Amino acid sequence: MKKWLISVMTLALFSCKPIAEQPAKDTANAAPPVTQAPLTAELSIEHTPLVQRFGQVGLQVQSVQASPAEGLLQVMTNQGLFFSSADGRYLVTGNVLDLDNFQQVRGQLVPASLKEQQMRPYIVSKMAELGQSYIEYKARNEKHVISVFTDPSCGYCRKLHEEMADYNNAGITVRYYAFPRAGQGSDLHLQMQHIWCARNQNVAMDTAKAGKTPERAMCQNPVQQHLELAQSFGINGTPAIILADGQVIPGYQPAALLLPSLQSQ
Repeated sequence: MKKWLISVMTLALFSCKPIAEQPAKDTANAAPPVTQAPLTAELSIEHTPLVQRFGQVGLQVQSVQASPAEGLLQVMTNQGLFFSSADGRYLVTGNVLDLDNFQQVRGQLVPASLKEQQMRPYIVSKMAELGQSYIEYKARNEKHVISVFTDPSCGYCRKLHEEMADYNNAGITVRYYAFPRAGQGSDLHLQMQHIWCARNQNVAMDTAKAGKTPERAMCQNPVQQHLELAQSFGINGTPAIILADGQVIPGYQPAALLLPSLQSQ
């Protein structure tokens, strides 16, 4: 158990965290971003205290349901899934482990994460709604597809990109989605719009990942939609790798280390 916790913490080291938001210098040229439609789950009057308390810490409640853990509610927010007491006074920000349900993780038998179990179907359905708004690096002999929320300024994102041939040679197709860590209105957010609006998106992405500035191009684009959706998954750093079953792997992983997870799908 202790070894597993250390390995999870180590994975987090191979990711880039959010950075202070900086206003873009040429926002006058930016097209209005595509925004994510709100979830339709209804909230009853009994949830008012919970909604108000969550709001005090910047969390917008979208739905409230009973959780498999007796005595806890599962609350979907704009920043991902959380567990709480019925009145919202007590908020669980970490994982809730199911000690009756163990699974293999990197060769170790570990308790399942209740949050991850509950989030996977939601992630799969929401990723499907994004359609083909990704930038794809397709493997010639495709065996697996991964979705990666990325930021061109992130060192570990650049490392993953530098090893694209390794992923593709292993049969892994990589689909990029936007996660500008500095947030909406930042230079990074604007740069990612330029990438998604480029005549050749892959060339623009390659340019940005090499630390250079891609040519400016504007259009109706999904950058803000990608960012908001990733945040609703609880993602707060890059790269964030999403597998076909909705599993989220935080941080960079080389192709050889990622393959066993893909092959077990």
